[in-house]
Amino acid sequence: MSWKNTDKRYGVASIGLHWFMVGLLVAVFACIELREFYPKGSDTREALKTWHFMLGLLVFVLVWLRLAVRLSQATPRIEPEPVAWQKLLAKIVHVTFYGLMIGMPLGGWLILSGEGKSIPFFGLYLPALIAENKDIAEVVEEIHEAVGTVVYFLIGLHAASALFHHYFLRDNTLTRMLLDKK
Repeated sequence: MSWKNTDKRYGVASIGLHWFMVGLLVAVFACIELREFYPKGSDTREALKTWHFMLGLLVFVLVWLRLAVRLSQATPRIEPEPVAWQKLLAKIVHVTFYGLMIGMPLGGWLILSGEGKSIPFFGLYLPALIAENKDIAEVVEEIHEAVGTVVYFLIGLHAASALFHHYFLRDNTLTRMLLDKK
């Protein structure tokens, strides 16, 4: 299998980045949800929050690589070709996901900055994006949490759509993003 996309299939780079990002997003969400099982201020709860921050920032770093790969390579055709509204909806969904993978980590970075907290990133500490401002941090946090809830549904819809294409429309939408068994 080629590292680069062809007109029929995604290459190893695109497939690997896609599924790595899926796992990374699961870890980001798991960390923030699992923290609820531990008392406030406990070491485990604080560690889960720190991992949420760091993994979220890793999403921010990797999305740029993913965008570079996507924009520099061909996009495999869907066969049979979908109708126009499905192609438009797919473009909207992909742009939305890229926007979220950029915007959500930036939102988290803004929250920590506004709260006057350090921004950890795997042994490094990133600079604050804004001066300490608890009011801004609170507003951004509310938006961040609300959008995070919407993202759960968008990911579910994305996965359900891939399965719908595979099992009901019987096109190659899903198989283009799976490693070839040959």
